[in-house]
Amino acid sequence: MLIDSHCHLDRLKAAPDHQTLQHILKEAKSRGVDYFLCVNVRQNGFESMRDKMAEFDQVFLSAGVHPLDVQEGLDAVQLQEFVKEPKVIAIGETGLDYFYANETKALQQTCFEQQIELAVQVNKPLIIHTRDAREDTLNFLKNGHGDKVGGVLHCFTENWEMAKAAIDLGFYISVSGIATFKNAGELRTVIRKVPKDRLLVETDAPYLAPVPHRGKENQPAFVRDVAEYIAQLRGESFEELAQYTTDNFFNLFTDAAKLAGR
Repeated sequence: MLIDSHCHLDRLKAAPDHQTLQHILKEAKSRGVDYFLCVNVRQNGFESMRDKMAEFDQVFLSAGVHPLDVQEGLDAVQLQEFVKEPKVIAIGETGLDYFYANETKALQQTCFEQQIELAVQVNKPLIIHTRDAREDTLNFLKNGHGDKVGGVLHCFTENWEMAKAAIDLGFYISVSGIATFKNAGELRTVIRKVPKDRLLVETDAPYLAPVPHRGKENQPAFVRDVAEYIAQLRGESFEELAQYTTDNFFNLFTDAAKLAGR
């Protein structure tokens, strides 16, 4: 069994309606992908996402504001209500992105700080996006006591020093199809070093389709390609990697484990 630990099912162009989404999830199931975490990026899009995923028991949700969407602001009271939803297992995706939006640095930091505080308050893990903000990301997590709830640095593209520091704070490292790209040499070095009990796999669908699907809209089924590539890279069997990344997901997201009856 595999879990796509980070995807945006509500943003798939290939899934404009319920019937098509059913087909996409069925296709993923045929490749051994049993569960999905559909990640919220815009607070004003949460309710629509929730409604689209309502009847899919295999789809878990998060609630939060992405650092590239902070211009819309953060309504802390409303977000507190969203995280009470039964299928919401995490806060995010939140974090810092100075590569694409350095001009909103201060607002990003405020929203990040608020979401860390909320995660600690409601005891749910954090889903972290970080780019060109290594030191600040780690400092905000430390100062905000993010280690109390842990979480995941998703779609990881940073160096081993940051990965190690995050792991020491109780966070997991999630790897996407970027690992299969030609220019991802440093990332592959990191992947080989991540302990088995701290590794997750994801697609980040509809973005970043792995080889051999480059140029296509990414699909949750493609997490199989990511997992197979990483297993080969680490010198492990696919079955072993699938088992421990699944266990890791449910160890981190304990609300998902309860919903799945584990």
